[in-house]
Amino acid sequence: MRTTGDDNVEFELSGDRAAILETADRFARKELAPLFSRMDAEEWWPEDVMRKIGAAGLIGVAVENSLGGAGLDFFCQGLVIQAIARHNSSVGLSYATHENLFVNNLYRNGTPAQQEKYLPHCIRGEMIGALGMTEPGAGSDAIGSMATVARREGDHYILDGRKLFITNGPIADVMIIYAKTAKELGAKGVSAFLVEKGFPGFSVAQTLSKMGNRGSPTGELVFERCRVPVENLLGQENKGIAIMMSGLDLERAIVGAHTLGIAERALELAVEYAKSRVQFGKPIASFQMVQGMLADMYVAVESMRRMVYYTLARCNGMREGEGGRGEIHKLTAATVLLCGRSLMEVCDNALQIHGGMGYMWEMEVNRLYRAAKIFEIGAGTNEIRRLIIAGELLS
Repeated sequence: MRTTGDDNVEFELSGDRAAILETADRFARKELAPLFSRMDAEEWWPEDVMRKIGAAGLIGVAVENSLGGAGLDFFCQGLVIQAIARHNSSVGLSYATHENLFVNNLYRNGTPAQQEKYLPHCIRGEMIGALGMTEPGAGSDAIGSMATVARREGDHYILDGRKLFITNGPIADVMIIYAKTAKELGAKGVSAFLVEKGFPGFSVAQTLSKMGNRGSPTGELVFERCRVPVENLLGQENKGIAIMMSGLDLERAIVGAHTLGIAERALELAVEYAKSRVQFGKPIASFQMVQGMLADMYVAVESMRRMVYYTLARCNGMREGEGGRGEIHKLTAATVLLCGRSLMEVCDNALQIHGGMGYMWEMEVNRLYRAAKIFEIGAGTNEIRRLIIAGELLS
């Protein structure tokens, strides 16, 4: 596929990109797909899974070779999450958090000392990363309602507050945590910190039970006079908003790739079932209403693919400080808005084609249906995405 936008951004799957998509797909089909059912049924996290992904060379995709990464690009990072999500959305959610929200964020914004301390371990899957932004009272208004604060005392910052709905929170070894260091400055008084699970004052309050992606641990984190060394400040004090906003734009592009992978699998399952399910003496695939649903699903998946690939290509050229405003801000919001809505439609049609069997909890199409809803909520709700798009159009 080759598509060129008005700015001559090409997002063809070249030999290297096609190769990494195939490599990641082959790995996920063999190693991750067999885990999906148990992870969903028991809310079970396989302790060695991130090490296996690391051993396969699929962590640190866009990180330079000298730090243990693959030395590829952000587009390739999106292709890996697309492939993993095809076969295990729960692992995909935790992987995307680790790879994009932590590893990529630290690589883009960390000091050489911070990168050398954490990145090699994270890339090998020996340490798991997370990011803490959302709080009990701060969801869509993540900055304005942020209650977590940090103040400097000597050679440490003291963090107090709570973070909620944190993917990987219960299993993370190190996290990027946002806190207000100058409340009077509003958005200009937010800082980012690298917090290890062993730091005094940190604890996991609870692991949450979810509707979908149940094998990906989600929790509530508590900071009670949590002592964070000064050298673990990520970026500059009171400059965390730039890290946050650029990270959100990249996260939305990755969410698009995640939804694409799930949608591809839902379409595959629907086609297989339609061919094998016999009613009135013939496969239901021969009925025009079923064919219509399959056609609609195909159109949605291919529309998602083109939007996702274009956005990943645009994000490849994203400059420092570019996120959180302008064309890239609008584009990533549009991508995840389209993909979240389209994924729900694809999974709804896939389950409908499966009929009564699709309604059964243990069916894979049921797992995909339940997993899909978070992509209209996470990384900014559909309503927030619309506000971003409209705001940029009208600015």
